[in-house]
Parts: sequence; C-alpha cells; structure tokens
Amino acid sequence: MQIQGHYELQFEAVRDAFAALFDDPQERGGALCIRVGGETVLDLWAGTADKDGSEAWHSDTIANLFSCTKPFAAVTALQLVAEGKLQLDVPVARYWPEFAAAGKESVTLRQLLCHQAGLPALRELMAPQALYEWQTMVDALAAEAPWWTPGTGHGYAAITYGWLVGELLRRADGRGPGESIVARVAKPLGLDFHVGLADEEFHRVAHIARGKGNAGDAAAQRLLQVTMREPTAMTTRAFTNPPSVLTSTNKPEWRRMQQPAANGHGNARSLAGFYAGLLDGSLLESEMLDELTREHSLGEDKTLLTRTRFGLGCMLDQPDVPNATYGLGPRAFGHPGAGGSVGFADPEHDVAFGFVTNTLGPYVLMDPRAQKLARVLATCL
Repeated sequence: MQIQGHYELQFEAVRDAFAALFDDPQERGGALCIRVGGETVLDLWAGTADKDGSEAWHSDTIANLFSCTKPFAAVTALQLVAEGKLQLDVPVARYWPEFAAAGKESVTLRQLLCHQAGLPALRELMAPQALYEWQTMVDALAAEAPWWTPGTGHGYAAITYGWLVGELLRRADGRGPGESIVARVAKPLGLDFHVGLADEEFHRVAHIARGKGNAGDAAAQRLLQVTMREPTAMTTRAFTNPPSVLTSTNKPEWRRMQQPAANGHGNARSLAGFYAGLLDGSLLESEMLDELTREHSLGEDKTLLTRTRFGLGCMLDQPDVPNATYGLGPRAFGHPGAGGSVGFADPEHDVAFGFVTNTLGPYVLMDPRAQKLARVLATCL
C-alpha cells in the first residue's frame, strides 16, 4: 500500500503503524493527522475512496465523520454562552417555549450537552423521510417526555443531540446550525469541515462501507442484541428512529442536511486542526474550555449500555476502560465517530489527533485502530 503525505522522522513508527492497517484486505481508505504544540508532525492518507475501490484517497478527500461532529456543535454553543446569547443553566424553554411540554420545563442546555436530559430517542416511530425534515424532528422532540428524570443519569443522544442542540444554535445565532458551526469554528481556523455539504463538494466524499466478519467487543455485541431483539427499547429507538438513520450515510440528502450530531464531513486534518484550536485558545476562552472538558457524566450509559464519561458534548478519557480510552493520556478529550473515525486532544502532550476511515468497524466507543496509532504515538513522544 502506498502511503501519501509527510511525517517527521521522530514519528516514523506512527507512519509504519498507519501503513500496517492496510495489511487487512478489508481496509479501504483513511487518513491520519497529528499536531504537536500546534505544528503538524504527521499528515498521511492512503487507500481508496470510492465504492468500487478504483479511485485513490486524495489529499482533499473528505468523509462523513459521524459523532466526531458533536464537539463542534458544543463549542459553537459555548461561544454563544460566552457572548450571552445562551446560558448553560437556564431552562431550554426560555429560548424554545414549545420544549417545556411533557415535564421538560426545567431541562437545561448543560443537560442536553452532557446527555442527562433524558431525550436520546423518540418513542413513536417516525417516517423515514422525517430524518430530513428539521421542523418535524424538533417538534417531535419538543413534545417528547424524558425517558428518565433529567439530571439523574445519562444516556447518549446519538442523533437527537443534533436537533436538540442544533435548534438552540439556530434560535440563538439566527442561521442554520451547520452554517453557525462552519462560520464560528471551521472558517476562522481554515478547516475543511462542513455540516451541510454543498453539492459541488460531493465528488470529494469517500464512500462509507462496513467491514465484514468482525463482531466487535462485548459492548458492541450487547448493543446489537438489544437492537435486534427489543424493537421498542430506548437504545434501539436511539439508533433506528427515524429508520433511515442507519442507511443514509452515502445519500445526497444526508450530506446536504445540517445535522450537527452526526453528519459533519471533513478530513483528519480538520479534526486535528479543531483540537489544536482548542488547545491554543483560538476557539474558547479558558473558562469555557474548562466547562467543555470538566467531567459532567460518568457511569453506566442508559443508551450505549457501557460505561461512558462526558464533559459538555465531548467524551472524556477513561484510562482503565479498554473500549473508552483514546490511548494517550488520562486528560484526553474528544469524540469518536461511528465506525472508527476519531478526533481528540491530549493537553499533557499538547497533541491534537485526527483519524478518518471509510471502513466502518463494529465498536461502540473507541476503535482499536485509532487506539493503536495513539499508543505508538505515545512511544514517539
């Protein structure tokens, strides 16, 4: 496999570990970017980007980053908090009156961002097309009753996070949530990152497909069993309602929509650049960065059925939990995306890390491919 890009010699072992991923015949394409102290020390890409495996992954190839998008939305929300346009601890209903229905009158933005609001899913099955109808989805969530008493536990809002947080961004900033995120976070840092992709960029997007024959770890198998056997369970509804959630990744209407839980498109460079921008203070003042990265939720996740630890819209490292560590330092924060892409920062090493793949693995939290790369990086540092 030909590895493209550049790296500093100190990080040759990371380059070799990235190349070794492609020893697996199922591995299609991917990219890795690492910044240390704000400087790019490694920027690599390899493999194929299209459905048939005939088109090479290029320097400017982008991919659906799934939940790697969530911290971008959280940072945008915290910028609006810093400007006084939103507040973390006043009821969401102050900005969105309809949201007060069904026992949610005291739910706060803070609870939405740390997955404590009790809204990871909709009980009533939505039509597949509803996925692309913003107003339909926010109206349904405004009417929904929490699955548990808000603030008494946490459950990952895999897709609903995008409508819940996105609607507050829309109301506070007066534009689409994706436009707000790009204008406030991506453009100032020159990141090739999009939430609501223009049609003329579609030719750059890697086709996403699942790897076969790997059942994943115990957490992945537990989740699969519930979704197959219990169609009305909260966990099942969180990932399959609307039912089009799991089948939309490569569709034009998915790429076009502004769904800041799961449909950001970018590359490894944009993930590393985003986290470098958090480490150097470009995106948030220290007070808001402390809120973002301070532990808010810890323990058994009511949705993911495994142990999770969250700040505000970002996932915090759990060094002793094999499927929940980024693989570098205990203060690391960031977010994995479904199937293997991940972006994170490690403040102790001043590292910003982005890994993107179009070969989806079956893991619930951290993908072993990215963890291995981060562990090798640690030896180089």
